Amino acid sequence: MKTVVVFNHPYEGSYCNAILESVIKGLYKAKHEVDLIHLDRDEFNPRMTAEDLKAFVAHQQTDPKLIDYSERLKTADHLIFIFPIWWDIMPAATKGFIDRVLSPGVVYDHHPRGFGLIPLLNNLKSITLITTMNKPRILYALLIGNLIRKVMVISIFKTMGYKNVKWISFTSVKRVKREKRQKWLKSLEIRFSNF
Repeated sequence: MKTVVVFNHPYEGSYCNAILESVIKGLYKAKHEVDLIHLDRDEFNPRMTAEDLKAFVAHQQTDPKLIDYSERLKTADHLIFIFPIWWDIMPAATKGFIDRVLSPGVVYDHHPRGFGLIPLLNNLKSITLITTMNKPRILYALLIGNLIRKVMVISIFKTMGYKNVKWISFTSVKRVKREKRQKWLKSLEIRFSNF
């Protein structure tokens, strides 16, 4: 099995980085091949350009980095996104990856009858989103309306036709005790060692 991990956090001492380490440790225990797309280390530019839009309409990417990312996605059995929730939504690099890489002709296509989308990543068995935030779960759900679920799970992946999409959300990260954060990391390692 090959798992592509799309990671977005610029600070190496972040809890997201600790999550990344636990997930990868678990995946290696499960004998997965892990392909890490580290958006910050890659200095990925999230800005959609005029050339990107032309390529989007033509269903033909031209940017070498986008082509590389797309080819890596095509061979994935599992796709995992790890990122923090900032101002109630994903960081710019994650959004840019969605806009620039998850494009028609690569990840999905339009239904020939003119309605709906068809998934193109035929090997893909699951998509997992792992997020962190400092806001309490109840506030994010009731006041903000679980934007990640609405945007990434429903509006993006389910609309594209991908059915097996899970969201793991760690909330109140700065407020919980270190022991709880360590327990979360261990549970992730165990979860992905059985993936």
